[in-house]
Formats: sequence, structure tokens, C-alpha cells
Amino acid sequence: MTVKADRVQEAAEAFRELARIMAKLRDPDSGCPWDLEQDFSTIAPYTIEEAYEVADAIERSDMGELRDELGDLLFQVMFHSRMAEEQGAFALADVVGAINDKMIRRHPHVFGADAERSAHEQTVAWEEVKAAERASKAKDGAPPSALDGVARALPALLRAEKLQKRAARTGFDWTETPPIFDKLDEEIAEVKDAIASGDADAVEDEIGDLLFVVANLARRLSVDPEQALRKANAKFERRFKAMEQIAASEAVAFAALTLDEQEAYWQRVKRAERGL
Repeated sequence: MTVKADRVQEAAEAFRELARIMAKLRDPDSGCPWDLEQDFSTIAPYTIEEAYEVADAIERSDMGELRDELGDLLFQVMFHSRMAEEQGAFALADVVGAINDKMIRRHPHVFGADAERSAHEQTVAWEEVKAAERASKAKDGAPPSALDGVARALPALLRAEKLQKRAARTGFDWTETPPIFDKLDEEIAEVKDAIASGDADAVEDEIGDLLFVVANLARRLSVDPEQALRKANAKFERRFKAMEQIAASEAVAFAALTLDEQEAYWQRVKRAERGL
């Protein structure tokens, strides 16, 4: 499906208007004081937050909210690009040009002579191009690593999965699930030992190892660990609020209950969800 020319023109005009708005907000003489105070490091958390709000709108299938959140995320691109332009580093056109070049370079089956590539062949070629790009960006003469380019700012669970996927491409990976369960048992035992030692740093270290193995198990089972945990969070939130509502309807102070009494409410909520 092609985009109509008038819609492309409309998008271009809206894009230019947003760039003008951003420039006005950062105008040293007449701009917004808050916007003028910001730099890359202060805006970065907002950029991350907006990306998550996009994902949340998608998960809720709220297209109106998705439209608004994509706009907020686009504004973040504008903000960073404007600040870079002010420093003489690069401008918005350079950002757009860079992604244009990258997409054309990574899709020779669409824009080049490799039109007969299968989906699998394109996936392999995509990774080869990305590996070459990472090698070209290697600093201080350091040899390229299969783990290069995995953003440090990613959520830890998501980053664990990506690091493991990269390592797996070199053959450093379990091929079956039983050894992963063995590793889980080993890590749980090490957590218990660390707790017994009273060493807080060791406890943190071992909990991290345990979570890393859980992420590996999820990857082996083709489960997105970040998505799985989001769903678990949503389920816990839903059930906890339901417990509070039941207690309130019975004129019971939930926080004053014993743990066993609260657990009884939890089981009631679970049974209700199952229609029992």
C-alpha cells in the first residue's frame, strides 16, 4: 500500500512546523525557561519514558493514545536534535539522513539488486551488515565483540536477553532446557548461601545471577522476559486491588489483617478469576 502524495506533503509540513516550534522553545531570547535549562542528560529520562508510554498504548490497543504518545516521542527526537544543532554537532536533517541511509543499506533486497532474498537470507544479511557497522565504530583499536552495540540504558532484563542472544550467535549457549534448570538450582543455592553469610553485596550479586539465568530460560522457551514480567506486574496489580476492594466492601481494614488473612483474600480473588 502506497501513501498518497498529499498525505506525504501534509506530514512534511507538520514535521517542519514541529521543528519551528522546537527552535522557538529553545530561542535564547524568547524561548521557554524550562526548555532552555535542559541538556541531553536531563532530557534522556523523558525520552525513555515516552518510549515506554508508546509501548503501553500499543499493549492497550488504544490508537488515539498511540497517536499522542508517538508525537511525544517524536518531540524527544526534535529536542535532542535541536540541542545538537546548537552545539554544532549535527542537525535534524542529519538525523533523518542517517536513518534513511541505514535503512537503504540494510535492505538491499528492497532498494538494491538482491530482490530474490528469502526472509531467512535477509535476516542473516541484516546481522552481517550490523556486525560490519559495529566493527566500523570500534574505538581505540579494540577488537570488535559480538556484544558490541547492546545499549546500556536498556532495562536490565531486556538487556540480559539481548546479550544472551548475541552470545548465542557465537555458539555460547545451552541447546536444551534441562541444564538451565540445573543452573537455576545452583543459583538459588548460592543466593541462600549469600543470605546466610550476611554479606549484602554478595546477596545482590547472586540475585543478579539468578535473574540472568531466568532471562536465559525465558529466551530458550521463546518467551519475552520483559513482556512476561509486565504481565505478571499487571496481574499482581489487578489482584491486589481486587483484594482491597473486597475488604473495603466488607468494612475490613486490609492493612490491619495478618498475612494469613490477607492470603485468604488473595485466594478468593484467584478463585473468582477462574470462575470458581
